Amino acid sequence: MIQQSTHKKVARSQSRFLLGLAYLTSMLCFSLAFAEIVDQSKKNISLEPSKSFRPEDYSAGPASDLKKSLDEYQEKKEKQTKKIRIDLKQAIEEADKASVIDSAFDKTQANAFSISDIRAKALKNNLSIEVAKIDPAIAGAALRQEQAKFDNIIFAYAQQSNRDTPRISSDNIGIKSNDNNLNGEGKLSILEQNIRTTDIAAGVKVPLRTGGTVTLSSPIESKRDKGIFGSEEYRSAMRFSISQPLLRNAGKSVNEASIRVSEFNQQAIQYKTKLLAIRIIAMTDKSYWSLYEAWAQLDVRRQQYRLAIQNLNMVKRRVTEGLTAAIELNRAEIGVADRMEALIIAETNLKLAQRQLRFYMNDMDTEDRQPNIINTITEPNLVRYEFDREKLLNEALSARLELLELEVKLAADAINIQYLENQTLPLFTLDYQYGALSPSANNFGNVYQNTLSGQFNDWSVGLKFEMPFTNEVNKGRLEEAVQQRNKRLATKQLQTLTVKKEIYDALDQVENNWQRILAARQQVVIAGLNYDAELKQFNEGLRTMTEVLETLTRLGEAQIKEVRAVSDYQASFVDTAYATGTILGYSKLDF
Repeated sequence: MIQQSTHKKVARSQSRFLLGLAYLTSMLCFSLAFAEIVDQSKKNISLEPSKSFRPEDYSAGPASDLKKSLDEYQEKKEKQTKKIRIDLKQAIEEADKASVIDSAFDKTQANAFSISDIRAKALKNNLSIEVAKIDPAIAGAALRQEQAKFDNIIFAYAQQSNRDTPRISSDNIGIKSNDNNLNGEGKLSILEQNIRTTDIAAGVKVPLRTGGTVTLSSPIESKRDKGIFGSEEYRSAMRFSISQPLLRNAGKSVNEASIRVSEFNQQAIQYKTKLLAIRIIAMTDKSYWSLYEAWAQLDVRRQQYRLAIQNLNMVKRRVTEGLTAAIELNRAEIGVADRMEALIIAETNLKLAQRQLRFYMNDMDTEDRQPNIINTITEPNLVRYEFDREKLLNEALSARLELLELEVKLAADAINIQYLENQTLPLFTLDYQYGALSPSANNFGNVYQNTLSGQFNDWSVGLKFEMPFTNEVNKGRLEEAVQQRNKRLATKQLQTLTVKKEIYDALDQVENNWQRILAARQQVVIAGLNYDAELKQFNEGLRTMTEVLETLTRLGEAQIKEVRAVSDYQASFVDTAYATGTILGYSKLDF
């Protein structure tokens, strides 16, 4: 009896020690998991690209307006050639007068839109952007799924079974007891009996960020036996178990890899969506300036047609007065017909430009209605900048969305490689279970009595090892991930070279189009003077109407060149902004 009492005391002390050890282990796992979450949140710094391109920020000096540049251009030209006095206002007065030709396109009846209004409509209604907006929502849902992998799981089950068995003879047995009268041999038989068992359990399962699982549960068992030796017993327990991988799937960085990859994927999709929005805005801006060019060309063609009509009327009057040969009348009529064709083409080009802009705004339904004609009211920014190329290139390399997207994907590849390297290790798991048992009770009210006293308990500790023979599956996945990262690195180098080329090309186009504006403006002035001189000589009988119409054609073509140069200059600014991963700052857009 003394030995039994001593043995029970030792068992109680061991059970208390193991219970305390299990509690400290679970608290340590929770503390490490929480510290990792806090540390990860501090490291999570998102990249935010610049949203606006301001040319003055990259200019090496103050901007020069068009008048100042024209004066400098004229002074430079006067030094090289004989000085010519030109009355600019008088030379281009005819070109600035409003057209009197009736047309289906009337600016007074058109809806006036600034470029910021067009941008807002494109961002709101463009179908490509609407489709792209779904991708970030999908990525966000995928991220929430990964973040929920560590959610605690509450479980419960209940089971009732009934066994009604007949008398069954069992094996022969030998009996040995402290009482010699009980020693001997016999046969064991299972008596006829009815046993009803009810099992109920509830608990919580806690997935750890270290890869393990902690389970806390409380089972209850009820057993009712009807027979000669009928009985009714109730038992309960408080159970704790933990399973922790030690090699494969061990560690917070491995188990949180899928979450971090999903975060990077979401960020990459956001950059991709922003890039699409910037691309749509850039195409909308260029379409806006194409519409501006179409309106200006229509004005030029109307003016050409009006001047041809005036010339025809003048020739008719001179032929009637006998001052000019009748053949000049035919030449004047041919000139009117030629300009009518050019006017029709200009109106068609205006329709095409309007339709293209409406396409970006998703506003094609009301195309044929006169009040819905679009007129541009934003004036071109005719200012020259001396760009700091290196500064602009550095900004592009740090803010270009394609490069940011590649950087994010490379970071995700690195995490994926780290995870797959862990998967090549053997599976080595430590399992520990402990249960605090209650004594048997004859009623449900006493089922939890003395459960935590440590009088009765059971526990187990185990190790599990698992390893594939060749492990080629995991090694192949790792090799695939490494090659995928190498491919992205090569793509990044190619994209970097592409960005540099686009930046330098865009800056050269800006300067080229500015010089085109200066040359075209001078050509318009000289062509206007030449047309007036030819017209005067026609009135004096020194020139034919064909020669007058040729100079009129050259005047119109010079005006068209200037219009195109101005439109291309604005478009080159759009290309420069897009090459840096931003948009021109006409208005503050948030998308």
